[in-house]
Amino acid sequence: MALKVRFAKPAAGHHLRSRIVWGLLAAVGCVVLLGICVFTFFYIKYTSIVDERLKQPIFASTAQIFAAPREVRPGQKFTVQLMAKELREAGYSGDGAAQPSLLGTFSQGAQQITVRPGPQSYHAPDSATIHVSDGVVDAIRDEHGQALSSYELEPLLITGLSEGTQRTKRRVLTYDEIPPNLAHAVIAIEDRRFFEHSGIDYLRILGAMRNDIFHLHHYTEGASTLTQQLARGFFLTPERTYSRKMREAVISIILEHRFDKKQIFAMYANEIPLGQIGSFSIDGFGEASQDYFGKDVAQLDLAECALLAGLIQSPSRLNPFHHPERAIERRNLVLDSMVETGAISKDQAETAKREPLHLVPGSVDESEAPYFVDLVHDQLTQRLGDRDFNREGLRIYTSLDPELQRLASEAVDSTIHMVDAKVDKLHARDKKLGKPYVYPQVALIALDPRTGQVLALVGGRNYGASQVNHAVAHRPTGSIFKPFVYATAFQTAVEGTMLPEQTSLFSPVTMLDDSQATYGEGTPYEYSPRNFGGEYYGVITARYALMRSDNNATIKLAIMVGLDRVAALARSAGVKSAQATPSMAIGSYDATPLDMAGAYTVFSNSGVHIDPWMLASVRTPTGDIIDDYTPATRQVLDPRVAYLTTNMMEAVMNGGTAAGVRGMGFTAPAAGKTGTDHDAWFAGYTSSLLCIVWVGNDDYTDIKIEGADAAAPIWAAFMKKAILLPQYSDTNEFTPPDGVSLITLDKNTNLLADGACPDDYTAAFLDGTAPSETCDHKGLGAEDHRNMLQKIFGIGKNGN
Repeated sequence: MALKVRFAKPAAGHHLRSRIVWGLLAAVGCVVLLGICVFTFFYIKYTSIVDERLKQPIFASTAQIFAAPREVRPGQKFTVQLMAKELREAGYSGDGAAQPSLLGTFSQGAQQITVRPGPQSYHAPDSATIHVSDGVVDAIRDEHGQALSSYELEPLLITGLSEGTQRTKRRVLTYDEIPPNLAHAVIAIEDRRFFEHSGIDYLRILGAMRNDIFHLHHYTEGASTLTQQLARGFFLTPERTYSRKMREAVISIILEHRFDKKQIFAMYANEIPLGQIGSFSIDGFGEASQDYFGKDVAQLDLAECALLAGLIQSPSRLNPFHHPERAIERRNLVLDSMVETGAISKDQAETAKREPLHLVPGSVDESEAPYFVDLVHDQLTQRLGDRDFNREGLRIYTSLDPELQRLASEAVDSTIHMVDAKVDKLHARDKKLGKPYVYPQVALIALDPRTGQVLALVGGRNYGASQVNHAVAHRPTGSIFKPFVYATAFQTAVEGTMLPEQTSLFSPVTMLDDSQATYGEGTPYEYSPRNFGGEYYGVITARYALMRSDNNATIKLAIMVGLDRVAALARSAGVKSAQATPSMAIGSYDATPLDMAGAYTVFSNSGVHIDPWMLASVRTPTGDIIDDYTPATRQVLDPRVAYLTTNMMEAVMNGGTAAGVRGMGFTAPAAGKTGTDHDAWFAGYTSSLLCIVWVGNDDYTDIKIEGADAAAPIWAAFMKKAILLPQYSDTNEFTPPDGVSLITLDKNTNLLADGACPDDYTAAFLDGTAPSETCDHKGLGAEDHRNMLQKIFGIGKNGN
């Protein structure tokens, strides 16, 4: 008998549960499949985007701009410590360095320093030992013990050229160039499992969610890995959306498949934004090391590495220049994190925490000479044409002196507010009524008067606010043009040519008529200039006319000499716009401040004009020379004429319109001239340094402030500190050439002085042109002196 087995029918509830399970599994499968499809879509899409981006160099090479090499000479004020500091800044390493620098090394003693250029140095590998005694270089010897007359130190890197409109600074590092302490600091504070995860740290995501939910940190902790941060910086915008986070994750996985961990870390270290200094964005640790600490990244200590790593979280909020307390607090947190990861010991951390912030003063705008660099960029474009010098990573060697550039920026920053105060005073009524008015702009150029080397250049009061370079803006030259009139007159004396209405060759005591006059009367060019302040002195000496910067006396001299001759001299000196009109004599035609700096080299350099230059050499990254540049020179004036004009400008500086700089504390031997014509100028030079300062309005309105009050204070502030630098400290008296003599004259009669003269002065004369008669004061009282002066010269008590 067969058994009949009966199966119980499934309960209705069981069927429902099965359907739900299978439905859920199907839904999950669909979601997973959809996720895979979406991920695959984005992976393929962003793989092509990443590939396209990676066809170009990740960080394009940029041309590097270097300063001029510092020349050390016996007799120069210089200390061993200062030389060692400069060599470190240039990238040299001391004897105690773990790894010798390829640029070079040095050995420092108490009174000597030995410099050894390396294979990547600008110079040939010729070492030298510099001996110092009491703060003065007393000997320089080569490796064989032979005495050297001078020795050049390694040029300092100023900056890299920025591309396009993005004002970003970056110094690219390889992974091996990143100090271990810096790598450990970044990993400890930003991504402790960096070398373990594959681009996304799921454990950290869960930990961050936990911390955010339970508020375990004062600041919510992000979950982004270094790879995700890199993906965000390279390929994505910074908005916070879920779609961006998905794209960020996909790109991170792609990057992890394309590169190894060291490559990713190096890219991150070069890309991460670390603040804003001046008008520049600072990207990467290489640049940040220079801008915050003034040193190469290899020279960072533990505390400095921790501070840079701490900036990553919020460069603006933690900026050590603006918020030092916050920066130190964050730095110390990084050090504690490094202890937790075992990167350093607790004792090392505590020692580093006691370190103060060793920040370098100033800003990128000051130290990197942005107006100067812009001009270098323009000259490179002109000389190299379409060549992509930036991507080639060329090494550009220039004329700049970084120390002098810093002083130039400081002089402008520390004195321009005094000019602004004068402007406020002039516009007091406008200010009260709320009417707008402008503050003036400024330019300063300093160059070596013997070589034409542009040592410092400031093209405006604030590069971040305006990139217009006023150093190359054409402006009326005003009275700093007048020395060219007097130089032309001296040239006629050298030629033996008598001026009209004169009975002797031109000299400092040639009498000129300073009364007001009208020129070109009855023509469309009728011109009736006034002296500044409306003062007229009648008949005065040429020397006194230049000292007082008198307009009418100067115009009349230009007419006597020949307006065409004055214009020809000016054009040959670089004032190309000069035309033979009466107004030319007092600076109505324009030139740039850089042009005028070059023009004044004819006075400071024995009559030789030197075109101001900024480019010295262009080389490949391996040091091969592409081109060396030699400045153009030409003899414009007889050396005697150059000195005679300089001597007249010494009188301007010591007792004329420029005498205010003496009251400002500048005491070195110098020659100079003020200028006022809508704009304010000051031109002056020592035996080792020439400086031009211009102050004026961008809208070409009259500044209504004299050069002595607007430009001279900036000049004095700069020059006072400049001549304290070792390389410019050897300021000497100007030496007369053969054929010129210094003669002492009585101030009242302008005749040869004797022991009885109560007041005298010394002036330079071309041989054969000085007065031959001696002043006789015997038996003459004060009233007799005045009567004689008025009778002979018509100049009353103002004499000379």
